Amino acid sequence: MKAIQTFIDHYNYFITIFLMVAGLYVVIARGNMVKKLIGLSIFQTSVYLLYIAPGKIIGGTAPIIDPAFKVYSNPLPHVLILTAIVVGVATLALGLALVVRINEAYGTIEEDEIFRQDGGK
Repeated sequence: MKAIQTFIDHYNYFITIFLMVAGLYVVIARGNMVKKLIGLSIFQTSVYLLYIAPGKIIGGTAPIIDPAFKVYSNPLPHVLILTAIVVGVATLALGLALVVRINEAYGTIEEDEIFRQDGGK
């Protein structure tokens, strides 16, 4: 019973670990460059979740000084994650543009085929 309660209390961390492992697996196991970019996006999402999860305090309010409130939530993690999301979208767009250019140059986006065409380096 205690294990179930622990899982319920920390389910967001289990989801984060699952997403992290799934994203890392996709990056390592797949040779398709678009699938690798998707895996990196999944991994990146898990980092967002890991960073935001402890930032919310139950019962906390926005940090506006008022004698009626005693507990405040820190808005800094949320602001930093918004910035990270923008950077992540830009990085993903750049990665997709590179994949398109590689496809034009080699006619494929599979790593094995590209290595074969380059002489197996």
